[in-house]
Amino acid sequence: MDTLKAEKRSMETKAKRLRREGYVTGNVFGHDIEGSIPVKIAKNDAENILKKKKKGSQIMLDVEGTQYDVLIDFDTLKGQAIEMDFQALVKGEKVHSVAEVVLVNHEKVAGGVVEQKLEEIAYKALPEALVETVEVDLSGLKPGDVVKVKDLAIAADKDVVLATDPDAVVVTVTVPHNAPIPEAEDADEEAAEK
Repeated sequence: MDTLKAEKRSMETKAKRLRREGYVTGNVFGHDIEGSIPVKIAKNDAENILKKKKKGSQIMLDVEGTQYDVLIDFDTLKGQAIEMDFQALVKGEKVHSVAEVVLVNHEKVAGGVVEQKLEEIAYKALPEALVETVEVDLSGLKPGDVVKVKDLAIAADKDVVLATDPDAVVVTVTVPHNAPIPEAEDADEEAAEK
């Protein structure tokens, strides 16, 4: 599991100043933490972890030697992290998280335009059952096909409770706007015009 180092920060120093000094600010919160722990992370370290991890990813956070098993949440500005929050996980306690939707096999779609309607799926699960990504295999999909949350593996996972509506549309495949109209339809239209 990836580890990110952080330091406790004094609330007397403004976040804006810390960002100018090369830090990303954040908070650690959770069931076993009273209030929250304000932290600062070296900007380079934060950006390196965010190249590998997404919102809802699980990492180990080292705050001055104390290890926390956490989920990441973050805000970015112009592609750079400015605020990171960490939800400390407790064994045996379900947590809310999100799984990123990843589309695979674009090239195997049979003659349609793929439109992704959902970027992430919200759910609740125990720490050991957390899911970072959900793959949607586009192989064999054709115009008119629709993939809903309930069609995905995460919906069948008995250890996961969906927060996103199971009937929510994840992907649609539509006819391209510039697609040629089949000739049979042209003949019908000509007959209708006469």
